[in-house]
Amino acid sequence: MLPIPTSFAPMEAESHGAIPHGAQWQYEPKWDGFRCLAFRDGKDVELMSKAGKPLARYFPDVVAAIREVNATRFVIDGEIVVPIGDALSFDDLLMRIHPAQSRVEKLAAETPATLVVFDLLVDAEGTSVVNEPLETRRAALEEFVREHVPPGIGVRLSPSTTDLQVVEGWLRSLGSGLDGIIAKRVDLPYQSGNRHGMLKIKQTRTADCVVGGFRYGSKERVVGSLLLGLYDDGLLHHVGFTSNIPRTEKAALTKRLEQLIEPPGFTGRAPGGPSRWSTERSGEWNPLAPTLVVEVAYDHFSGGRFRHGTSFHRWRPDKAPGQCTMAQVERESRSPLALLQRP
Repeated sequence: MLPIPTSFAPMEAESHGAIPHGAQWQYEPKWDGFRCLAFRDGKDVELMSKAGKPLARYFPDVVAAIREVNATRFVIDGEIVVPIGDALSFDDLLMRIHPAQSRVEKLAAETPATLVVFDLLVDAEGTSVVNEPLETRRAALEEFVREHVPPGIGVRLSPSTTDLQVVEGWLRSLGSGLDGIIAKRVDLPYQSGNRHGMLKIKQTRTADCVVGGFRYGSKERVVGSLLLGLYDDGLLHHVGFTSNIPRTEKAALTKRLEQLIEPPGFTGRAPGGPSRWSTERSGEWNPLAPTLVVEVAYDHFSGGRFRHGTSFHRWRPDKAPGQCTMAQVERESRSPLALLQRP
């Protein structure tokens, strides 16, 4: 039996506004996937989420990859991602959480997942190393990957560095294709279930977007969210929304928006299309003439849209709608996969 049970809580990160400096810190890319602890005990393999939920049934390809590792008793900590071409696709990752096993197996064959590993909890000898400092665990993890992980399987080593110039190079070359940076204290043992000694610094950028439509709030007939668009090849594509509009401005803004209602709103991809994630309310939006431009802050852009709701920053009456193009987020397509080099 492994010295760590599958109910073991992973170490978590605290949000932080800036990258910390000092010899006590190690830096890693922040991977935008599903956190996963992988347990191997002989032929048995378990995958556990950050919330302690089993993931193995959704990722049979990752289970198969863990079984190809040339060690039979170990626990590793990492992030499950789905590479599509030269980028990572969170949408394809989400599609794995499906009730039909046949569908999961089909997706696993078509878009196999990868486990990006960044910590070692139980080594190849079956010995727990969670009480060792990170600098010791990291050296052991690199040796584990080098000695026991065959090339070409769906297990890859996440890079790490103590050099801030390297971190700046990651951010400069990959833009928001990289979700951010994780900073970890090298002198601390594994902090199971708490946020001490591990910081996450997410990238935040701004973009100027056309307001192509809006939705009313759920409880009153005032604007609840603005639907955002960016131009590409002359077409205005829906790319997300922003909803943190100051309450004191909503009544006047609603009147202004109602005067601009004019179909189609979006001439390219539009909101409310068929999707397994759609709800009845997702189709209830009002198209606008493409005249208003708003600047929003965002932390990630993938699959042609902002991954999360954006934050309203300011109106841009000085900006022509036609200037709001996908070129603003072109660095998003640069893949962080290039960072996944074997040690």
